[in-house]
Amino acid sequence: MRILFFVSSMNAGGAERVAASLANAWVQRGDAVCLVPTHLQTDSSFYALDPRVQFQPLKDKLSWFPPFVTPLRKWRAIKKIHDTFNPDVVVSFLTNVNVNVLLALRGVPTPVIVCERTNPVVSQSADKKLQALRSKLYPRATRVVVQTQDAAQAFAQAEPQLGELAVIPNPIPPALAVLPLATEVEKTDQPKLIAMGRLVPAKRFDQLIHVFGLLLDAFPEWSLHIYGEGPERESLERRAELVGGKDRIFLHGKTNEPWQVLAQAQLFVLTSAYEGFPNVLLEAMTLGLPCVTVDCPSGPKEISNAGRDASLVMMDNEQALRRALSELMADPRLRGALGQRAAASVRERYGMQAVIEQWDTIFRQAGLIQLKQGES
Repeated sequence: MRILFFVSSMNAGGAERVAASLANAWVQRGDAVCLVPTHLQTDSSFYALDPRVQFQPLKDKLSWFPPFVTPLRKWRAIKKIHDTFNPDVVVSFLTNVNVNVLLALRGVPTPVIVCERTNPVVSQSADKKLQALRSKLYPRATRVVVQTQDAAQAFAQAEPQLGELAVIPNPIPPALAVLPLATEVEKTDQPKLIAMGRLVPAKRFDQLIHVFGLLLDAFPEWSLHIYGEGPERESLERRAELVGGKDRIFLHGKTNEPWQVLAQAQLFVLTSAYEGFPNVLLEAMTLGLPCVTVDCPSGPKEISNAGRDASLVMMDNEQALRRALSELMADPRLRGALGQRAAASVRERYGMQAVIEQWDTIFRQAGLIQLKQGES
């Protein structure tokens, strides 16, 4: 099968890592893949790509480009890449890319599968014009894919003209799946509670710091470590000092080794107001790290298996969050059992093979079943 794959960029990011993982998995089984970043400043991939993946930045199809490239020229370049590669199916990630691909390939019979990488209703990042184009153009797509059931339900209510949406989650990165579990990693420090994400209001780290402050006296050996950077840093540092945790609450900034950092902790917590798909929760559970997560839209309920594989607490309930953290901080055996169950569950449900099989279901529904696996 020949798969033409459009993304915004291949810089460091969740969608980009998923795109690289999928492209590599498809070529490794024998499919032909052309990966096209449409952002005009992109000329390389942050993530390793199999040499068999054809990497074709859109800017290479523009003989010259001024600071502003007209949409028409972009559409022509997209169409030119399509006609040259002659794909069996087109896959596109992210709203702005999806809209441009659908406009560029008007009247082309090739199946086009567009993928939303955030909760399209909760997230308000798309401007009104882009939202209007999405509503008008997505019905032309062969299939619309979202990452969670929560997102599918919310999107279906907002855009009923689309009919049934497909749900395909992010896969566990293959490089993560081969790492040792957190329980197998030697730890030299006192027990750590860890959180990761941008220091922005949506991550609700202010709430986390407040709740941890209530646990300081009961758990004097524990410390809280938050990895990430953002505009809330000074405010969060003041809050940490206010709750009396100046020496036990640490804001470390960004890390280039998130999995290694996670493996050094004893407990992970996610307190977001909303998520598109919380990759860091999936990664922590993959490593066998016991997790506490709020039941925010969208993803935690599904990834946690409705609270069976991670402690799932109600949003905006600090008492419930405090209780869940306290129970796990107090009981290493409970932490071990929960982490072990989490790793086994997510590796089965979100392993690369399981996710590729879900993509194959979509390809069959798109009328590609007659193509044998590996045919190009």
